[in-house]
Amino acid sequence: MPGLPPTPAEAITVAGEPASPAVPAGRPAAPAAGGEAASRRLAPADRWRLLLGRETGRLPADARRYADALDELYGMGKGEGAADFGPGGDGGGQGVSFPSAREWAAELDALFGTEVREEVLARAADGGRTDVLSELDPDTVRPSIELLTSVLSLAGGLPEQRLARLRPLVRRLVAELARELATRMRPALTGLATPRPTRRPGGRLNLPATLRANLAHTRRTGDGRVLVVPERPVFSTRVRNEADWRLVFVVDVSGSMEASVVWSALTAAVLGGVPTLSTHFLAFSTQVIDLTDRVADPLSLLLDVRVGGGTHIAAGLAHARSLVTVPSRTLVVVVSDFEEGYPLGGLLGEVRSLVSSGVHLLGCAALDDTGAPRYSVPVARQLVAAGMPVAALSPLALARWVGDRLRGETR
Repeated sequence: MPGLPPTPAEAITVAGEPASPAVPAGRPAAPAAGGEAASRRLAPADRWRLLLGRETGRLPADARRYADALDELYGMGKGEGAADFGPGGDGGGQGVSFPSAREWAAELDALFGTEVREEVLARAADGGRTDVLSELDPDTVRPSIELLTSVLSLAGGLPEQRLARLRPLVRRLVAELARELATRMRPALTGLATPRPTRRPGGRLNLPATLRANLAHTRRTGDGRVLVVPERPVFSTRVRNEADWRLVFVVDVSGSMEASVVWSALTAAVLGGVPTLSTHFLAFSTQVIDLTDRVADPLSLLLDVRVGGGTHIAAGLAHARSLVTVPSRTLVVVVSDFEEGYPLGGLLGEVRSLVSSGVHLLGCAALDDTGAPRYSVPVARQLVAAGMPVAALSPLALARWVGDRLRGETR
């Protein structure tokens, strides 16, 4: 998965100053770009006060502007390390709040530059501030799953007029993350749609393979040229237009599944581009919604999905079972925390039915915001006993599993 972006402190350096010692991530370090002249006049102690948000009353007048801009997000003891100080510390957040997100964004831009402004605004959006979403620049903000998840969760409660202004931002985040994911997954999917060489005529002549197979059958002409006589021509098998395999994503969209839903949508979009694979997307909470027609457009899929509600995994698997035509060439991937809200017997029965029919079944455990697996271990153990492996997989590992099955490998 894409790593977390560098913190603003890592992104800022001060011209003409030696590097500061390692500090807790949180606030940006001393100002750069627009505030370069002022930053050179800041004493090391003042730079630490800005970074930690402590003793801001002792800052010189020309540095309080920076403190006010940072306190809008990191004030009131919100910065990392704020709890490390006893009650004697004054904390941050004593400045006056900015009248609007636009004015705050303009101040951040003037003091720290565009890159840090986008970083701070993205963190504010991640913290639940919907007013900063319209100030994020789709062309310069750093794409991340965390930001995309936050924007999507906040967009659900916005009126259509504000949502329309957010679409360019969401579109760019989805496109960039899907492109990065596709690049990382491509090696695992290499060769799935490549025609295989054969000696049976019918396909196109495979010229490189024909030359290699007939190097022993050469003839020299009178003018000194060497001709290869294709006594054993090699052809390429025809690639079928229809998909040979069917992949069904069964994705839990109950509460606290935001990050897993985003990853599932992006992964389905990438795998949907494999010519030999027909990809389906079923979203379920207590009801099942078939979003297969939106697999090629993850932006539309993510904007239509509403995360929340209960969990009925058995219903999702029952719908997936109705899509199976050739069990041995069908892959069913369940993405869930496996907190089944209905009697467990129904879920185990669906699993056993799919496994006994020959379907390739895999359970993918949900991941929390830190990337750690978060799922019901007792239920997962019963699912494994019923025949469905359960694992915490990254999209790349899932692509390898899909590629192995399509190639006939079962490792």
